[in-house]
Amino acid sequence: MNHRLRAFFCYAITMKQRFVFIHGNETSHWSFAWAKWLKTELEALGHQTFFETMPDSINTRAKYWLPFMQDHIKIGRDDVIIGWSSGGTAALRYAENHTIHSTILVSPNYTDLDGDELEVQSGFYDEPWSWESIKANQKAIALFTGGRDPYIPQEEFDDIARFTNAIRVQVADGDHFNTQQTFPELLEYIRSNY
Repeated sequence: MNHRLRAFFCYAITMKQRFVFIHGNETSHWSFAWAKWLKTELEALGHQTFFETMPDSINTRAKYWLPFMQDHIKIGRDDVIIGWSSGGTAALRYAENHTIHSTILVSPNYTDLDGDELEVQSGFYDEPWSWESIKANQKAIALFTGGRDPYIPQEEFDDIARFTNAIRVQVADGDHFNTQQTFPELLEYIRSNY
């Protein structure tokens, strides 16, 4: 094997995935709750990260978010999307038409939650879901849910887990994970799998 080819293989074997964080709606800055802590922890593990405030961060409209994910973030086959709440919804929609490494969903939804105004206007629910494409376009899906989530019904999580064959991590005393500054269960999953 020549020197360049050997160097490439050594690089490819040691290369770690980039983690792309997509926050939820009504977010004025990406660093809310545990996000800033997670970015620091991932970088300490040697991972590349992308943590930025999304455009249209309050309303989270698909017509802005999906092109931003493709053209600005350039999410691709070596990237892991961590999608929190509406960010999880965006991650699922993105995976319908793009090959990615995997997705970690945190308290996502796949419906407009019985007509919630912000969810309806987002445009993420205008088309039927292509669950088979979502599964085919990545290696794994993990789903983190709180047993006491005040915003997303447990049935919504159950459906997403069933439709995607996700590895589900239920945090029994967890809520929407928006009141904590760390997320040890998520970090442990990442350490064990990436």
